[in-house]
Amino acid sequence: MITRRVSRRPAEWHVIREDFRHPWLLPLRRIEWLWEWAAYGLSRWSFLEVLEYLGSLSVLIGVIFYFSESGDRIKQRHYQAWQVINTAQGKGGSGGRIEALQELNADKIPLVGVDASTAFLQGIHLEHANLLRADLSAADLRGSQLRAADLSYANLHAANFRGSNLANTTLSNANLGDSDLVGSNLSGAKLDGADLTSSDLRYADLESIDWQHIAAIKGANIAGVKNPPAGFRDWALKNGAIESASAAE
Repeated sequence: MITRRVSRRPAEWHVIREDFRHPWLLPLRRIEWLWEWAAYGLSRWSFLEVLEYLGSLSVLIGVIFYFSESGDRIKQRHYQAWQVINTAQGKGGSGGRIEALQELNADKIPLVGVDASTAFLQGIHLEHANLLRADLSAADLRGSQLRAADLSYANLHAANFRGSNLANTTLSNANLGDSDLVGSNLSGAKLDGADLTSSDLRYADLESIDWQHIAAIKGANIAGVKNPPAGFRDWALKNGAIESASAAE
């Protein structure tokens, strides 16, 4: 709330001069007296009060426009993130894709069909992401957080998921051939229709995985897997999986 204060009328100069005890400071007191008159005159000028109200009104209008245009700013941010991702397609390195993908996912934008093949995405956080039919082949996703993400029909061939969190991830019909899943957390993952041919599953946590309808597991290394469901090991070995402590063997 704006409160207008009218300055007190200054005393006449001859009154001030007679009562002033330090003559050598009189010139300075004279200047101050002139400023007192200026303040007194301006405090009685209604135009300045109008300017104060206009200043407050401009701030209010600015706030209104800021919030009214927030949707456009979000769209612009999303457009720029997609530009980063699309421009870097087929290239190695990150190219800003980690931040762009995480930002889009944080705003619950579907990442369906995104192409980040061969990208360096180590440590990326894409929990609950919609990555249906995404191409992450040969991407470096070591230590990534993909809990509860949907990677159905995704191309994950030769992708590196070492030490990643894939708990409760949907990998239905995904191509995981030659992928590196050493030490990853696959607990609760849905693997119906998934191709795990020659994948490296050593020391991966397989607790409660949906495995009965895995499409292929020939050549997959299941040495040291943790919490395998009952019947999984025998089924996997029967269908061509191997148990080798060394990936080179």
